[in-house]
Amino acid sequence: MKKLAMYVFIDALGWEIYQKYGFLNKVAPNSRRLQTTFGFSSAADPSILTGRYPDEHTHWSSFIYDPENSPFKWMKYMAMLPTVFDRWRVRHNLSKIIKRLNSYTGYFELYSVPFRYLPYFDYLEKRDYFVPGGILKTDTIFDWCIEKDIPYYCSNWRESEAEVLIANKRMISEAKVKFVYVYLPKLDSVMHAHGPFSQATQDKLHSLESQIEDLYRFAGKLYDEVSLYVISDHGMAPVTGSYDLVKDITALGYEYGKDYIGFYDSTMARFWFFNDQAKKDITTALQKVSSGYIVRDEEMKKLRVSFPHNLFGEMFFLMNEGILINPSYMGLKVIPGMHGYHPDAIHSYSIMLSNRQIPENIQSITDIRKTMESELV
Repeated sequence: MKKLAMYVFIDALGWEIYQKYGFLNKVAPNSRRLQTTFGFSSAADPSILTGRYPDEHTHWSSFIYDPENSPFKWMKYMAMLPTVFDRWRVRHNLSKIIKRLNSYTGYFELYSVPFRYLPYFDYLEKRDYFVPGGILKTDTIFDWCIEKDIPYYCSNWRESEAEVLIANKRMISEAKVKFVYVYLPKLDSVMHAHGPFSQATQDKLHSLESQIEDLYRFAGKLYDEVSLYVISDHGMAPVTGSYDLVKDITALGYEYGKDYIGFYDSTMARFWFFNDQAKKDITTALQKVSSGYIVRDEEMKKLRVSFPHNLFGEMFFLMNEGILINPSYMGLKVIPGMHGYHPDAIHSYSIMLSNRQIPENIQSITDIRKTMESELV
């Protein structure tokens, strides 16, 4: 009997979105709300593939404080160039050049990190973790498949969704693989641009539904049994406001790089301190901001994102759900949808849909791998 385990990954398809619109109810009637990991896709995707938390697989935020090993030392000179070089398209093309020069195989983007501050940072996601050996500290489901001699196919995340669907159909048509990982990331960008409860989101969901049903039925003609799972890494919250945290910290008058380092993600600020008074005053300033709170060490450990040597930061300030840090090092505009809030925030929850019964012990995105191994043994 030929069996196929089909896992369809849809970036940012959250539980609240599913509750409002429904999705694939006919072919995948079983559903489960899953807790995501604290952080962004750079933490969540490795957690899905490894079945482990960030403090185990060691991937969390993309930029880490490491001036000695920074590949961006020369970029301090870019700060002297006209502001046109700060435009997104210019930065995007520059990111491609840097990626090629450094032989990075993973996802790489400069975003809006100021050129003058880039030399303080290294970039974590140098390797493509969707291929075997992509995560150095532990194995992924793809490493496991190779070890068990299980034929599989994983989509190339660099390709368009149309190309991904064609490639998966081609692999399925040969009826040789036992596991396909169908990577569909564009819902995330639609919701960033239009909001999670917009007409554009609804239209995208309808399109995805049709495409996945088509792929599932196609597989059903070639395999005796097809197990369908639809999974995601996190949800998406509607943005309700923003706060200029950079302005507050800069106004204190301490020197960036000498007294402290700050990295301002869209929903979280991370700090390193080299001056006790700066640490005290920045802490006091953050405590006055009602739009978020300082995440204490105990909570970081509970969330499984506590790391030695302050690799990702010494102090962490998390925004309340729906509030953006703006401007931030991830972008200079307020956008309608964002993720990266606390995992317990209502719009953070991920999802699993299936045509199979979902075991009760599947509660987190770190549990998804259990279902993969169970389907393939």
